[in-house]
This record gives sequence, C-alpha cells and structure tokens, in this order.
Amino acid sequence: MHILSRRLRFWPALAVCALASACTGDPAPSASGDPAGTSMVIAIADEPVSVHPLAGYAEHGAAKVFDGLLEHRANLSLRPALAVEPPEPAPDGKSWTARLREGITFSDGTALDAADVVATYRALLDPAYASPVRQRFWMLTGIRQLDARTVRFDLNRPYAAFPQLLVLGIVPSEALAKPGPVTESGPPPAGTGPYRVTEWSPGQRMVLEANKSYFDGPPAITKVTVEFLPDDDARARRMRDGKLDGAALPPALARTFEGADGLRVVAHSAADLHAIALPAGEPVTGDPALRLALNYGVNRKALVDGVLGGKGTEASTPMPEALAEFVEPTAKFPYDVTRALDLLAEAGWLPGADGMRAKAGVPARFTLLYRSGDTLARDLASAFATGAKGIGIQVSAEAADADTLLTRSTKDAVLFGFGNPFDPDLYLYQLLHSSADGRLAANPTIDAALDTGRTATDPAQRATAYRKLQRTYLTAPSMVVLAAPQHTYVLRETWNGYEPVIDAQDPDFTWGAWWNVHKWTPR
Repeated sequence: MHILSRRLRFWPALAVCALASACTGDPAPSASGDPAGTSMVIAIADEPVSVHPLAGYAEHGAAKVFDGLLEHRANLSLRPALAVEPPEPAPDGKSWTARLREGITFSDGTALDAADVVATYRALLDPAYASPVRQRFWMLTGIRQLDARTVRFDLNRPYAAFPQLLVLGIVPSEALAKPGPVTESGPPPAGTGPYRVTEWSPGQRMVLEANKSYFDGPPAITKVTVEFLPDDDARARRMRDGKLDGAALPPALARTFEGADGLRVVAHSAADLHAIALPAGEPVTGDPALRLALNYGVNRKALVDGVLGGKGTEASTPMPEALAEFVEPTAKFPYDVTRALDLLAEAGWLPGADGMRAKAGVPARFTLLYRSGDTLARDLASAFATGAKGIGIQVSAEAADADTLLTRSTKDAVLFGFGNPFDPDLYLYQLLHSSADGRLAANPTIDAALDTGRTATDPAQRATAYRKLQRTYLTAPSMVVLAAPQHTYVLRETWNGYEPVIDAQDPDFTWGAWWNVHKWTPR
C-alpha cells in the first residue's frame, strides 16, 4: 500500500499505566557511570534517516533538537512553543497568522526571526529540496513574512487539522540557502531545541548535548546517548547488563524486568494499529471474500491476551481508540469461524483433501512478511497464520529487512503499524483513499467520508463522516487490522520528571516515554 512505500518503518481519556514499580532505595547509577545523573543512555529500534525536520524527523514534535511554532502537551492538546500565542485563523479559515517569541536563538547563537520560519516552510514546498514531508502540507499554498516576528500561512481551503502540522521544527534560513534534497546525509542544522547533536555514528548511536541557550532553560540531563538496536532481544540484553538507562521493548520482554531493583516498567496506550496489508492486485490477497473471511477468522481477543499479554486492545478498523471522538463503537469484526467458512465457500474457495482451500486451481496461500528482529511482529504473524490455517488458508510468515519489505510489499502481505493520536486525517487519507494509492479498489463511500473528514471544519460533521467510514469498511476491508499494542518501556529510576503520554506509531526518542526528557532532573 502507498503508506508502506512512504514510511515503511514498522515499526477514551489518557489510558496509561505503570506495570510495575521497582524496589525503593537509593537510585542505581546511570549506565553512563555518571554519579550525578546528568548523563543518560537509552536504546530504540529505529534510527532516523536524517535529523532534519524537512526529512520527516519528529513529525509529531518533541524533536529535542528543534522546536515548532506549537508543541503538544501530555494530554495531546497544543500550546505555543516558538509562537508567543496560538496562531489565529482568518474568518474564512484559509489563512493562519502566527507571532514569534522574542529573544530566541539557535544553538549556534544566531537569532530566530520570521525569515527562518518562512525559509523552512518555503523549502518544504519547493521540489528542489525533495522534502518527504511535503504531502502532509497538501493544503499549504504559501507563507509570507508580515514583519520581523509575524508570518502568515495561506491555504487553498480551510483545514481543521492545520495547527497539528505546526509542530514542524524550524531551521535557520542560512541552512536552506542552497537548494538540495534534505534527506541527503550531512550534519543536522542548528535548532532552537533543548539539545544539539554532537555525534552521530550511523548504525550505532547518536549523542545529544544540552543547548545551554535554550529559551526555556537548559536541561538538567546534559548528555543523552541514543543507541540504535533494531533487535528486541539485543536491547533487552543491554538493559539487563546495566548498559542502558532505558529501552523501548515489546510487552513480553518488558515483563521480564518487573520488580528489578532500580528499574520500572511502564506502558503507554498507543494509537499504533498493527495490521496485515493485503496486496489488492494478487489473486489470493486481492479477493474480497477471502479478505472478509480473514477478518472474521482471526481471534483478536486471543492475540491480545496471548501475544500481547493483555497489554493492548483489539482493533477491527483503521481508527485507534485514542481518537475516541471519531470511533464508531459498533464497527467490530466478531470472531466467527462459521461466517468465515461460509464466505469462502460461497466465493468458490473450496477445501481439498488436506483442508486447505483453492479456487479455480489457485491455492489459498500467501506469504506474510514482518520486520526482522521485531519479536512482537513475529509473534503476531505466527498467531495470524495459525488462525488462517483454521479456515483453510495457508500463510507463511517470513522475516525480512526493511528494503525487502518495501520491494515485496506489492506482491506479498506485510505486517505493519500505523496511526497517530492527534488527528485521523494525518494518516488515514493516505492509507485508504483511492486517489492516494492507485492500487486500492475505489470505494466511493469511503472516499467521500475521507474527503469530508479532510475538508470539513465542523467537529461533529467530521466525526459523523469517520464513523460512517468505519461501518462501510466492515463490508469491504482492504486489510486485516489486528490490535493496538501498548508501548512498553523499561526505565532506570534515577530521575524525576517522567510523564506518560498516548504514543503514536513507533516508540522512539521523540514522542513517547522521553518526550519531555529535557525537563527530567536527577533524584
């Protein structure tokens, strides 16, 4: 699907809980060996392609190195960051005006002004910079400087979710003076954020050090080392060996740290839906009846209770529970093997002597790819394959690296993650609209609902459209949505300041457990 080729990373109020609190007592020394607690070492699975806002880094804000005009609070609402107050929309909703704070400087000492904001957004719009973020700003036609501290954004139509996009990090205009692809390797530009990148060893680690001129006060944790370890077991070993102060781990591995002295395990609710993408152009995965049968034939409750150890929620449609105001509560696939078998038989998928089905000589068989080193994806793929076998469909689960996943995603099914807790249009249009991916079979009702969700400004009208979309999706699903796993983290109890949030798609160093690490203080 198009969303896979765009960002194949895979990986009703705030529902966040601590799974376990470690033993009390003096905090254990940090993994860096710093007794003062001013240094921290953490590990995540995915290394960013670039630490540049226009290359897609920190699309939800909390970039650590950069600030946007706005930023998210823990409750997901927006507040001013580089802006002095929330941007003001014009009466017709087709422009927004923002005023900047005074006295803010980049980490290189240069002053922030409106020219930097204008340069950042104009580069985003300019094809010469080849910004992959451009498609998120489909409604933006231009930006102009009104005075030294004021800018105006011009839109081609009103867009309710526009303020959510203003978390984009701002870079100095000087860093954008020479056009060229922003995804090309090179040192990151200076930012206004609480940290600056001082070292980056690709495939290994990144080191961030405090920006002493940060406008909201320099962070107490003055050095953060981020290790990139795609393998879940490798992160768990490093954590167990005392080499890390924190790690994002799947629920099953995080559970092994419960009760460990000096550590605690926390779980975040997440708008991270895990699903099976089914290529529409293939005779098996593209068959509407087979797709529907797979949705009835998967036992989502067993997946949550077993694979996730209860740390997650069942999901049937591409709308996460985190976006509660848009959720249609009746839009759920029941676990109904009889219904699945009837659908297959009615469509001509008949069982052979071995119980596996075929239609017109085509076996009901396909390969399901998942990311190598991702133990949660592995276990979900295995459980899905077992369920599919129960209705006569043979699924072969296979691990693959990121390049292989991308190359084979048009032919083979892929287990992937998607979603965010901020606004459905930010991901759902690209995922389901037939104009966004020509390989999708057009569904006029779903397309119309997505168009309304994108263009309407009335919250009730948007909610009605998205609920209708979910009801329609149940009749002709384009994928098999399985569950929304909680994101689990193991954290050393050396600092104060941790504050839970509802996570987005991938646990990383931006939005997630460390979203406000610049506010943490040593115990």
